[in-house]
Amino acid sequence: MSSKKRIGVLSFAHGHVNAYCHQIKSFDDAELIACWDHDAARGSANAANFGIPFIESLDEILKRTDIDCFMIASETNRHTDLVVAALEAGKDVLLQKPMAITLADCDRIIEAVDRTGRWFSMAFQMRCDPQNIKMKELVESGAIGRIGAIRRRHCIPVLFNKGFVEGPSKWHISAEANKGMFFDDATHPIDWLLWMLGRKPVSVIAEIDNVLTDVAPDDTGIAIFRFADGLFAEVFNASVTHASENTTEIYGDKGVIIQNHGDAVSCGIRPPGAIGIKLFQVDKADQGWQDVGIPIPASHGERIAGVARPFIDALIAGKPMVTAREGRESIELVLASYRSAETGARVKFPFAE
Repeated sequence: MSSKKRIGVLSFAHGHVNAYCHQIKSFDDAELIACWDHDAARGSANAANFGIPFIESLDEILKRTDIDCFMIASETNRHTDLVVAALEAGKDVLLQKPMAITLADCDRIIEAVDRTGRWFSMAFQMRCDPQNIKMKELVESGAIGRIGAIRRRHCIPVLFNKGFVEGPSKWHISAEANKGMFFDDATHPIDWLLWMLGRKPVSVIAEIDNVLTDVAPDDTGIAIFRFADGLFAEVFNASVTHASENTTEIYGDKGVIIQNHGDAVSCGIRPPGAIGIKLFQVDKADQGWQDVGIPIPASHGERIAGVARPFIDALIAGKPMVTAREGRESIELVLASYRSAETGARVKFPFAE
């Protein structure tokens, strides 16, 4: 048996998997074996790009004995069936976000993970980002004391891009395949929030709608989460943002953490000498803002590609980066945000569809 982790791909619908594949091609402890896609043209083109076989039959690729783990990057509404099939075939799974369209589908995945005992992880790049890891360390160490408020902005410009809304990625704007753009992308900062704090909120109030375009089910959303200890957390997600700077604000009773240039629209557009993370501490007020010293990635693509190495490390260690239950929690918070926006009411957790 090969000492390398042998990786297969089920669908190239979500472009992030291409970045993972490029990275894995350079690893000495993992290799790409084969791929499948329900869109044969898309699958064949990517197979040629990565120098691996394209397998036309899903059953055939699932039965292969030379694949240890599948990266699943299909349209969101296809996730559950593919994950369950892969797990039941005795394969491990890395799943692209969002986990599934409904909580019932999330529960199907969780049941299959528990029943088969296979390794399963979500692919959330924010947990792999050195800047986010450093901010979590600062929060957990008490560097800024008790947290009272957090604001996380996560934005992209794609709905202004005709190539996105009319090209191969247009499934992202399908309510059937992906519900909405807030659903598609706010799962990132919402998972980040749950990971950063290590606990769930008690309620949410939100607004989600089309404000600058009409090509998708929604283009902008703002959700405010309330936690049992009084903490407020705002998640702002938009697909109609050309440029920005500030990404994260964390306010405590002993200090403040500010992160700049932490998403797609701010990472590549920044002035010379820009600082990624700034820390202010009351007991070191004479120092003013401290540069934490974690560099800003050259591009947001670098952040996305940064999932590949932790993925293989976690697979080898047998410990997921993000569990199935954690994946469900991000979906629960997103769906509750939609319910709040639809009804105009504050929605409490736990949330049921």
